[in-house]
Amino acid sequence: MAGVGCGEVVFEDLFPAMVESLGTEGFMKELCDGFRLLAEEEKGVITFESLKKKSSALLGLPAMSDEEVRCMLKEGDMDGDGCLNKMEFCVLMFRLSPDLMNKSRLWLFAPDRSSH
Repeated sequence: MAGVGCGEVVFEDLFPAMVESLGTEGFMKELCDGFRLLAEEEKGVITFESLKKKSSALLGLPAMSDEEVRCMLKEGDMDGDGCLNKMEFCVLMFRLSPDLMNKSRLWLFAPDRSSH
């Protein structure tokens, strides 16, 4: 994933197009759905094991190396527990999208397009 500190996995940033298409509420719902897909049901967080196992199986991504998974978790883990909760995951996804970071303030205060 571009911008994840340790190594660099390249991905196409489709988030801005998703926001334009789904509106802010729809996009946030998609992010939450993505979190639920990757999280361990019992713990309610994304762990090393769940990300390693589910990233390629559920998302069709190439298998990430152990180092890439650890780097991604470390980059997003704000409370130091070694896992990503929903808020940490969403913040990380925004940070990985330079265009979203630049436009997020505009989207935060703009009317939701999905209601039109």
